[in-house]
Amino acid sequence: MTGALWFLLVGGLLLVMGLTPSFIKRLPVTSAIIYLSIGLLVGPTLLNAFHFNPLRESALLEVLTEVAVLISLFAAGVKMPAPMRLDRWRAPLLLASVSMALTVAMVAAFAHYVLGLSLGAAVLLGAIVAPTDPVLATDVQIRHPGDRDRLRFNLTCEAGMNDGSAFPFVMLGLGLLGLHDLGDFGLRWALVDVLWATIAGIAIGVVLGAALGRLGWTLRSRRFDHHLMDDFLGLGLIGVVYGLSELVNAWGFLAVFFAAVSLRQTEVRLINARAANLEKGLVGHDDPVATPGGGDPVATVSEGSLVFKEHLERISELLLILLVGGSLFLDSWSWRAVSLALFLFLVARPLSVAIGLLGSRTPAHVRGMVGWFGVRGIGSLYYLMYAIEHGLPENVALELIHMTLIVVTMSILVHGASVKPLMNRFWRAD
Repeated sequence: MTGALWFLLVGGLLLVMGLTPSFIKRLPVTSAIIYLSIGLLVGPTLLNAFHFNPLRESALLEVLTEVAVLISLFAAGVKMPAPMRLDRWRAPLLLASVSMALTVAMVAAFAHYVLGLSLGAAVLLGAIVAPTDPVLATDVQIRHPGDRDRLRFNLTCEAGMNDGSAFPFVMLGLGLLGLHDLGDFGLRWALVDVLWATIAGIAIGVVLGAALGRLGWTLRSRRFDHHLMDDFLGLGLIGVVYGLSELVNAWGFLAVFFAAVSLRQTEVRLINARAANLEKGLVGHDDPVATPGGGDPVATVSEGSLVFKEHLERISELLLILLVGGSLFLDSWSWRAVSLALFLFLVARPLSVAIGLLGSRTPAHVRGMVGWFGVRGIGSLYYLMYAIEHGLPENVALELIHMTLIVVTMSILVHGASVKPLMNRFWRAD
């Protein structure tokens, strides 16, 4: 497909989606299914107008998926309700740690003993498909900073954290394949890839997010009469946090999510403190500048940058799902790949969620919905491309590409077709 035809295809699809949002919202399926269907139509499955080769274009796809995940993580983080409470965060923390590890272990066991993959490749595959996706799960995620729905909160918060908590298992798989130094008895992996990278990533995100929140608040005060470009600040925070995390070998995905959470939490605390001072008469009612059109009672970086990030998220979703559809052939649907997807959706995910949430006081109907809506997508593609770019042997890479693409495609289809009817029934019963 020529460049002109690509512009025509993507531009036409953007026009259609932009002109028909109300109609698409009433459809029983998600927009991701529409993008995938068009990719399958023009790709080698049907018309063969173009074929995207993930192995040959792994460097490009790694960058595209990396940027998409980072933007989505930031958007998810700034929508986290405030204030943070341990009782509310307990369930997603368990999902992103205990359930994540159990999913990796179960998928690795299935891939090793049933599909015949080597131990290293099986662990790597488990780490690739285990994390839920923040990009494709928008229909089951928090919709705005004031959304208090427990199910959407759990799924959003889990997706924000497990894109970072999966990384140690990716490095473990690469280490078992001889592509990463695990140290004697796995000691380096445990100390550096698990403890240091996780703690440092969270710390970097929390500190820099809070610092930007306080700086933006100060500059917006009436004394300075200072206007800010919130979109630039949001993107700048993503870049600085992610770049610094990479320099010190911390998990950048985790850092970006917690930077967004910290930014939002800091601004909400400052808003609440100002409201309390207003009641006491300690500040004037004209300080700081009010936000026109609703939202937070004063202008904030987190809310100001959210709309722009969500638009970028939708564009990246469209492009990447088109590429997924354009990567598949009819014979891509092997029993090995389909059985892996079914095992993940019907056994590994529900079972790991049930075990992980034991004792969390999460209602049974919420646990059931969380166990089903473990959407796999762009994050899995990123981990796969990351592994390929770190020297994954071609035969192993082709096997993992084949299985991951089918898992992502089936997740788009089965979760995308079930999300609206199931969520509607859940909200009516809740």
